[in-house]
Amino acid sequence: MLTELRIRNFAIIETVNLPFAAGLNVLTGETGAGKSIIVGALGLLVGDRAASDQVRTGAERATIEGVFDVPADHAVRRVLDERGIEMEEATLVLRREVLASGARTRAWINGSHVTTSVLAEIGRQLVNVHGQHEAQALLDPEAQQAILDQFGEASSAAAATAVAWRTLRDARAEVAILQSRRDDARKRADYLKHVASEVEEAQLREGEDEALAGEAHRLAHSEELGALARGVQATLDESDESLVRLLGQLQRPLAALQKIDGTTARLQELYDAAYYALVELARASSAYADGIESDPDRLDVLERRRDLIARLSRKHGGTTRSAIEAGRAARAELDLLDTAAVDLRGLEAKVASAESVLSTQAGRLTALRARASTTLAGSVAARLPELGMPDGRFVVALKERAEIGEHGAEEVEFLVALNLGHDARPLSRVASGGELSRVMLALKVILARLDAVPTLVFDEVDSGIGGAVGLMVGDAMRRVAEHHQVFAITHLAQIAARASHHIVVSKGARDGVTTADIVVVAGEPRVEELTRMLSGDVGSALGREHARELLATAAAPLAAEPKPQRASRARSRR
Repeated sequence: MLTELRIRNFAIIETVNLPFAAGLNVLTGETGAGKSIIVGALGLLVGDRAASDQVRTGAERATIEGVFDVPADHAVRRVLDERGIEMEEATLVLRREVLASGARTRAWINGSHVTTSVLAEIGRQLVNVHGQHEAQALLDPEAQQAILDQFGEASSAAAATAVAWRTLRDARAEVAILQSRRDDARKRADYLKHVASEVEEAQLREGEDEALAGEAHRLAHSEELGALARGVQATLDESDESLVRLLGQLQRPLAALQKIDGTTARLQELYDAAYYALVELARASSAYADGIESDPDRLDVLERRRDLIARLSRKHGGTTRSAIEAGRAARAELDLLDTAAVDLRGLEAKVASAESVLSTQAGRLTALRARASTTLAGSVAARLPELGMPDGRFVVALKERAEIGEHGAEEVEFLVALNLGHDARPLSRVASGGELSRVMLALKVILARLDAVPTLVFDEVDSGIGGAVGLMVGDAMRRVAEHHQVFAITHLAQIAARASHHIVVSKGARDGVTTADIVVVAGEPRVEELTRMLSGDVGSALGREHARELLATAAAPLAAEPKPQRASRARSRR
């Protein structure tokens, strides 16, 4: 549970340390004192979006820090271990910092720097904030479905159904793609045959065009190449003044040098290398010249082949490689016409199998929802009288879909009739904002035992109610607090009196800047706050008497849990 919330330089708050206790905690105070700001700070701590204008005027940064007592068996410990975050005994400290400069916010868990996404992942396993916006979310069919599945322990079945539906969707997509490719190949068959044939008949080879270009160039210059090569050979070896003959004249003086001075052997080695290199150059030049011959017929063949390659390349992408690939692709599409029937049979068998799995999973989910809808409807209907709706009826309708979808074979819709003699209608068409909040509270009371999040925050849950209904709502929140730590912001003394821990926030000024302060009240200070909430005048004797009466009745044990009403499940077909 949350044991302390520390807020620094956030909105109008300069410094606030809020101590929390087990059970029902309430926060009260004048309108505008900063109660919702405190909830906003708590939301920021568990991952809500931050903005630089949330930093208090004149401050460089705002910090929010929450201290939690985490039991040894809570699932969040496993997540912390996976993230490499250590815990000292049962204490867990979350901290977030917002800079006035607009730089990215920073976050820590037990002193270890983490991303805001990790902070949110951990924080939302510890705190769940419920406000007016969540009551409005109750109008969303998916939210209603999630509530029913949670209540009926059908969430895993819903997830399995969604997986089965996606598998079927993907299998059907494979069939559609193959059919489309086959149909396209049929329409283009003549063209594909032409492309495949002309490329295959040409027997193109990658890089062939460069090799042909080189050979054609040599043939076109054969006479010049032969003459040049013979000239090189003649200079080296054909006349009395040739280089090889002149170099041979050096052999005798080098031999004499070596006979006199043995250290000149290196000169002989250099001579030998030069002499034999020139001899080899002369031989290679002669062989090259002998191999060069004019062949107009061969040149004509080469030019026609080059023209064919150039034409096919221009036609199919600009290169020899692209032309070869075009031929392969055309042949593959033509082959598809032969193999599509077999492949389609395999894919259609895959679709049939996926349809069978989906039908089984959806049927299991439908059975769980059918049982849960009756029980949930009866349980909520039993709570409505104690929340000021004595004639209220609650129905969970399962509307059969024309086809099984990602969320199952039926749509879930919550219906209510809040007045005697009226048919049950969708929440969006019947309930006011206050009534929606109370229906949400009824659901929360029922689902509280299933919720693993230890701390629940209710912001403005008392909207649109008062008097005796406020007492009923307060008792309903006490029931939730039997299984969770509850933190509620309220304007109703009837609810505040039901709390086991009462915090008052007030607005003042410090150094010319508005600020918010808090104090935990008990005894006479608490009577004064309840009196203010009841009459607006803390000096009112009648108000004080009423406040003490509220506190006295709040000390009484809760009445026995209402038994679920018999509720018929509404099931319709569209």
